[in-house]
Amino acid sequence: MTIAVGDKLPEATFRTMAPDGTIKAVTTAEFFAGRKVVLFAVPGAFTPTCSKEHLPGFVSKAAELRAKGVDAVACLSVNDAFVMGAWAQSLGVGDSVTLLADGGAAFTKAVGLEQDLTDAGLGVRSQRYAMVVEDGTVKALNVEPAKGLTCSRAESILELV
Repeated sequence: MTIAVGDKLPEATFRTMAPDGTIKAVTTAEFFAGRKVVLFAVPGAFTPTCSKEHLPGFVSKAAELRAKGVDAVACLSVNDAFVMGAWAQSLGVGDSVTLLADGGAAFTKAVGLEQDLTDAGLGVRSQRYAMVVEDGTVKALNVEPAKGLTCSRAESILELV
């Protein structure tokens, strides 16, 4: 079952690359508690649409989102924290977007937004989506209906916050 507006996020642990190069664990409770967060997910770091449009769009709109009351913007992918750290560095993300690694797809499966891309050589990955989360509760959710980037782009989410 896919998570829906009004649902609480399930408990899961992400990994993120700290500025000093160490891997830090952060739970959903820690990351989302008491904050308004835009969380968007991509099928994979370094993939074309994700690298050319999705993540860069949120990097460029992060200040506008914060001006509308968003405390944090986060990008989730079913990749490991080393890949996510390298991806952030390659795109010059800085501190505008927090990259969250869901390496085993535990969170992705718990919210029902996984997709099996085994035939493409990628294994289980996340669907492309964006959500607005307030204090751990989903307030808005846009899941892409097909391949490509439409309703989960930064511009679309700016209209929801």
